Amino acid sequence: MIEDTAQQPVVMVVDDQPANLKLMEDTLRREGYAVRSFPRGRLALTNVTEFPPDLILLDINMPEMDGFAVCERLKGDPKLASIPVIFLSALSATEDKVLAFRSGGVDYVTKPFQMEEVQARVRTHIELHRARRAERDLLEKTVTGAVRSMAELIHLTGPSLGERSATVRRIVAHITSQLSLQDAWQYELAATLCFVGGVVLPSEVFERGYTGASLSAAEEQIYNSYPDRSAQLLSNIPRLESVAEMVRNQHEFKDGVAPTGNVARGARMLQIAQALDRRILSGVTVPDALRELKRKFGSGAEEILSALERYRPLPTLTERKKLNIGELQASMIVEDDVATRDGFMIVGRETRLTPVLIERVRNFAKTRGVNQPIRVRIQRMDSSLDPIRQGAE
Repeated sequence: MIEDTAQQPVVMVVDDQPANLKLMEDTLRREGYAVRSFPRGRLALTNVTEFPPDLILLDINMPEMDGFAVCERLKGDPKLASIPVIFLSALSATEDKVLAFRSGGVDYVTKPFQMEEVQARVRTHIELHRARRAERDLLEKTVTGAVRSMAELIHLTGPSLGERSATVRRIVAHITSQLSLQDAWQYELAATLCFVGGVVLPSEVFERGYTGASLSAAEEQIYNSYPDRSAQLLSNIPRLESVAEMVRNQHEFKDGVAPTGNVARGARMLQIAQALDRRILSGVTVPDALRELKRKFGSGAEEILSALERYRPLPTLTERKKLNIGELQASMIVEDDVATRDGFMIVGRETRLTPVLIERVRNFAKTRGVNQPIRVRIQRMDSSLDPIRQGAE
């Protein structure tokens, strides 16, 4: 019997022989598994998409679609590829077993089989599958937490970094939406965190460097260093190695060697998104900016630039209020310096509030007192005019 778990493991059995299905159902249910049975591969595929099991026991010789084809279909779907498949077959030739493993099976049991052997293999592969899934979930939570902390750090550092990060991410999200890219999360994550290395820069240096204003030699050196610093921070997080390389190459391809694949595409997206944002900031319209960028980036960027033809900055709806500390909310922008009663500045003017900043203000209010009310600006994007949303509708 399986050990008690919070969720009963689900085993799918696919076999065109009713007697085999009945035997498997009865045996596995006595062992504590939930069982779903199907006499045809196509029926199983229809069900597995909506209700993925923990493991599949799959016959090979079946009408309409054999087990090899069913397994290949499963492994070709990223959402289903991790489900372990054990082949049950009367075929015992070595080439059949090799074909089964090549199609994606994790194990192979030859008929006629001993039920004790089947039970042991089912138990082993479900435990392995659940252990891998738990490890993956933990890793994803760790990565998500690290990313959120970095994004918070960007907004905490200064309004310019936060605003530019949000805008570049929106431009990249528009590109990935228009191109229907499979790994969109990588590109959007690179856009979200491409400025994280800028937290060590003086705010005025980042702002002047980003907009192309004059910098001293020393200022230019530290401004040009932030992509490498950003990449160093990201490269220490599991699964973000490619994202780190996109960020490293956001100004230009390093060492004269252009990266390839997703990294090259992601780096080019960041370059183009930032170039477009800078032009919009200077008052250039999107169509005029795209014409400039086509001349700048040439033939290697047609796909990305074409995806931006429908991009338009969202109009901003603005409301101004005077609020007490208890009324402050994330994303509001303070219009004056927020200071203690004895003159210590807590948050600089034009800073967009985050949960961490609001907590900081509240803590100072408890210990040293804070001047109230606080003048804030509330900005909301008019999403009803978003071309991406309109296209989806």
